[in-house]
Amino acid sequence: AMALQLFDSTTWNAIEYNTITSNAVISACTNTGQWERVLQFLSMRGKRKVESNTITLNAAVSACEKVGEWETALQLVEWMCQRKVQPNTITYNAVISACEKGGKWEMALQFFTGMVNNKMEPDTITFNAAIIACQRGE
Repeated sequence: AMALQLFDSTTWNAIEYNTITSNAVISACTNTGQWERVLQFLSMRGKRKVESNTITLNAAVSACEKVGEWETALQLVEWMCQRKVQPNTITYNAVISACEKGGKWEMALQFFTGMVNNKMEPDTITFNAAIIACQRGE
């Protein structure tokens, strides 16, 4: 809760704004299910010219995944690619899981296939998310 108090723009303006501090705020929002605040915060980052890295954007995708916001998770991955931020296994896991939670098993399998086609190594989480998506699709 304390980290989220920093989100208040009047307080935030007085704090040194960098990737580490902003990742902490995004993580706090993610842990409390406040995915909309994560998106708002990402927008603020851009205005302050703070670069978003894979860790930052994975946290944002994970925030969407936790609440089943699969469309927003997909938009974030697209945004990552446009900015030449490389998605990794964690990114794919979160998107596959978001699609699964949103009842989009076909989309989850498309991302799984895309991951393999991009020569990325699926892990146990990847396989579990894909299997659960297929189970829910039956």
